[in-house]
Amino acid sequence: MTTYRQINNPNNRGAKKPAPRKDKNKAYLNEIKRQQQRQAVIIRMFITVILFVLIMLVALFYVGVNTDFCNKHFGEDAAITKFFNKMANDNAKKSEAEFTLPFGPRRQNVLLLGVDASDNPDDLWTGTRTDTIILVNIDPRTKSVNAISIPRDSKVYLPGNHGIQKINAAHAIGGIGMTIKTVEDTLGIKVDRYIMVHDNAVKSIVEALGGVDVYVEKNMNYDDYSGKLHIHLTKGTHHLSPSEAVGYLRFRHDPLGDIGRTQRQQWFLRGVLNELKKPETITKIPEIVNVAKQYVKTNMSFYELTQFAMMSKHLDMDKVEIATLPGAPNKKGHISYWILDPEKTQEVIDRLIYREKVQPDEAVQMTASVVYSEQNSAEAQIILDELAAANINVTCKSHISRAHSQFIAHSSQVTNEYYNYLKKQAPSITGYQFVYDPNNYLCGTSDFTIVIAGK
Repeated sequence: MTTYRQINNPNNRGAKKPAPRKDKNKAYLNEIKRQQQRQAVIIRMFITVILFVLIMLVALFYVGVNTDFCNKHFGEDAAITKFFNKMANDNAKKSEAEFTLPFGPRRQNVLLLGVDASDNPDDLWTGTRTDTIILVNIDPRTKSVNAISIPRDSKVYLPGNHGIQKINAAHAIGGIGMTIKTVEDTLGIKVDRYIMVHDNAVKSIVEALGGVDVYVEKNMNYDDYSGKLHIHLTKGTHHLSPSEAVGYLRFRHDPLGDIGRTQRQQWFLRGVLNELKKPETITKIPEIVNVAKQYVKTNMSFYELTQFAMMSKHLDMDKVEIATLPGAPNKKGHISYWILDPEKTQEVIDRLIYREKVQPDEAVQMTASVVYSEQNSAEAQIILDELAAANINVTCKSHISRAHSQFIAHSSQVTNEYYNYLKKQAPSITGYQFVYDPNNYLCGTSDFTIVIAGK
């Protein structure tokens, strides 16, 4: 079995002359931007999958277990009534079985895939590339989730004598089977389930809901005639149509770029949640279920999906840890690859998939970097004072504008448990998104970086 260790072994590549300092600085800045985009991709994919799961949750628990509601609103002989009555009976039988925890008692790996548009309207999946690849590790016992973003340009060997390719080509060449096999061979893990979401899913769901209420934070005007994308929204509250929702979610022509778009994804999700709470949404569930059936492909049973939904209700966000496979960009001719770093990639796999823990060395004083915008200097000072009181040495401070707050662990000793411990001494960092990144990009070298979102 050929792994990324063999592909990216420095001994297998010819020595290269050192790049000029100017080129190195440019590459460094480009890498910062790519790192931000990859973190944004993780959140976007989570939002799409969570949206799908929430729809399943509403369908099951608001309708499926209420047969009187179905009989009253749809009629006893309606197909939707029979469907939910059968589902409720099946779930009642399975609840008596040994399978009582989501996915069973052991940890499992679920591969989340987002595919681009297909040229064949009769086949949405064949020949498509996976623009989003996220490996999710679910622990039912602790109700915790870890997620690893796999850059789509990662240089890998494809099985079946297909040679070296970008990992996102696996699905276009060999479908979901080759994609799973490539991920397993490259990372040395087992993929238990997969969920694949098509680009058209969000638009169709908004159409089924009849629109979504969202507050647009700024005027948005952008026209892409070749891409047939036209965005014209004014600041204020809007009931977004399907095409307006797509434009709102895809707009990134502001200083925050993909980071700002990720924040808008989160606001959009809140709007969808509000729509799902409305009583009139219940009558639209058959159409929403049909959308999910058309634009979501998975090898999970409906029962497993509902178990996933049940667990998501109790998910502790403080136990969610995300990371991107570490590496560096490399260009060969006109093809750009992401070359995985073997040692650091293995660190990420060991930590997030196999859940290996490193015992902290109490004799070592932790170091921190703190980045914030000028507008929230007062909030930053409170955190700096809390860190000083906790005996944390702040080695770097910098003004950087970010859309949301993060706690970025760089050292293997900075675990989620350490973050939860630190929150008791520095309560101002409660609720920050936990990210594991063994590289340091934002502000010098330290054990962890605290990113304070701009106002």
